[in-house]
Amino acid sequence: MMDLISQDKTHDESRQGEALLLDPVAGKNNGRKLYIESYGCAMNFSDSEIVASILSESGFETTGDFNNADVIFINTCSIRENAETRVRNRLKEFKVAKGKNPGMVVGVLGCMAERLKSKFLEEEKLVDVVVGPDAYRDLPNLIEQVDSGQKAVNVLLSREETYADISPVRLNTNGINAFVSIMRGCDNMCSFCVVPFTRGRERSRDPFSIVNECQDLFDKGYREVTLLGQNVDSYKWSQSAPPKPSPEGRALEEADQKVSPTGGDLEGAVNFANLLEMVAAVHPDLRVRFSTSHPKDITDEVLYTMAKHDNICKYIHLPVQSGNSRILELMNRTYDREWYINRVDAIRRIMPECAISTDVITGFCTETDEEHKETVSMMEYVQYDFAYMFMYSERPGTLAAKRYADDIPEEVKAARLTEIVALQQRMSLGRLQQQIGKVQKVLIEGFSKKSKNDYAGRTDQNAMMVFPVDERFKPGMYVNVIAEQCTTATLMGSIVD
Repeated sequence: MMDLISQDKTHDESRQGEALLLDPVAGKNNGRKLYIESYGCAMNFSDSEIVASILSESGFETTGDFNNADVIFINTCSIRENAETRVRNRLKEFKVAKGKNPGMVVGVLGCMAERLKSKFLEEEKLVDVVVGPDAYRDLPNLIEQVDSGQKAVNVLLSREETYADISPVRLNTNGINAFVSIMRGCDNMCSFCVVPFTRGRERSRDPFSIVNECQDLFDKGYREVTLLGQNVDSYKWSQSAPPKPSPEGRALEEADQKVSPTGGDLEGAVNFANLLEMVAAVHPDLRVRFSTSHPKDITDEVLYTMAKHDNICKYIHLPVQSGNSRILELMNRTYDREWYINRVDAIRRIMPECAISTDVITGFCTETDEEHKETVSMMEYVQYDFAYMFMYSERPGTLAAKRYADDIPEEVKAARLTEIVALQQRMSLGRLQQQIGKVQKVLIEGFSKKSKNDYAGRTDQNAMMVFPVDERFKPGMYVNVIAEQCTTATLMGSIVD
């Protein structure tokens, strides 16, 4: 599979296989070292922060060298075939290290855990412990089981677990951007996807804990949060009498008196539009992003809320997957071509400046050339700012794998992918060229990867902007930058007073 370089943070290729390093927790060191690395989407990296918090409280210190570790965890992804291949190769490397240090504990976390537990534990004998996404609180007990000579497994899925009371340890962060998980699991049964089987049913986190976490991040100097969920638009939390805000959540003093754009109060049910308002109320200087939206659920109420608040970024990741209604039905996406176009038209009407990115799968089961052309025409209609594009790859355990033959030849898939990648590159360039000569508000995230003489940061529409360092401004500050030139993925400009 292949994807176009994109600024979207839902799946940052540069972070794949990233190992975390934390400062020790004073007075809690048990002498054991933890090595953990993560693969997959932003949700997986957010989960690793939860795992780090749980184990640091149990006295573990981290190491950047797995050969020096007492416990090794690899947080896995089942969405992409290449992610599974990389995980298996890493486990073989860890097995070699364990041969030199027999007391070492090797474990698999996350989405591959439940589906491949028997293979990892019994057939391939690569690991000692397998832990699913809802069982991280059990990690200290599971490690003790392994220490006593047993294999350990907990892949039970929960209808309640949201880890709302655990303050994640921020991993390898720039201290400016942070992910905040607002919900777990997924109730959508897209036929190509394993997430409902690996992450369980959808449940939303208490909004007050979310706002408290965002307030705490702002107080610590963070200036951007990305609200994470498999389908953020279906966020819904209800309680007859919401708890009183904690001292740290002073933003709620105002937020819990607000009403939604459609007139509903925040007593009782809280939907995603309400939550966006609550987080936006933390502080005008806290930027709010979110990922991922589902076309069947994104409402005008959410769009009007975004338009109303300057600090809610005008950027929506809206996966289309296919532009053909028959293929969308086979994918069980629960919307058709006309519905998707209606949602895009609503975005353009309510927020003309909003950037839209997407996911596209080419070569899904039985896809004809004419149906592929409808995907091309959809891309041309929307004019996406950027996109993730893949050839269909059958994933074991999915509904598509059980129901449909993967009958499109690989060379046909590849040719279709090449076509849409070339199209998207032209559109991405065109969309950025429209920004040249315009002044953008940019949050400085740090130095450019290519030069310490340049800063890099994102515009409101999530485009990366690179511009010369000005000593008056530091990372974490907002600056106005005029765009002067661009590539297909990056704007270049200079600060204007």
